[in-house]
Amino acid sequence: MFEKLFMLVKNNAGMAIIDNPVIPVKYHEAMINEASSSIIEVLKGQLENGKLKDLIKYFQFPGIYNNPLINSAVNRFANKLNNYYGMEPEEALATAKALIPPVMQEMIQQSKSGQNNDFALGKLLSSLSGNYNINALLSQLAVA
Repeated sequence: MFEKLFMLVKNNAGMAIIDNPVIPVKYHEAMINEASSSIIEVLKGQLENGKLKDLIKYFQFPGIYNNPLINSAVNRFANKLNNYYGMEPEEALATAKALIPPVMQEMIQQSKSGQNNDFALGKLLSSLSGNYNINALLSQLAVA
């Protein structure tokens, strides 16, 4: 799942990172890694903070629940760009906003379409939780 997310970020990195004149070529790969890890950290944080239901709703109804998760991932990535790569805060935020929302929306689309099994909700949550079989819990929450 993590490799697929990296590839998803890399495929969406054109305008935000690759073609961005502010970002030196030597940082492209590292920034793609940072974007991927920012998304993973936010999703894992939802699990660790007991917000599994909110995370499931985000994938089921992205139009309603996208702002908190996407904003959190955008801010996390922007902070990394600012702190580790010396980007000005405004430029870091613009870069994060150009990359993170489309990637997260594509993750949702792929999780729903069955196009990519790694982003199917059960498999995604299992990967985030350290390969814990989460399907039984998902069944209980679907009933609740």
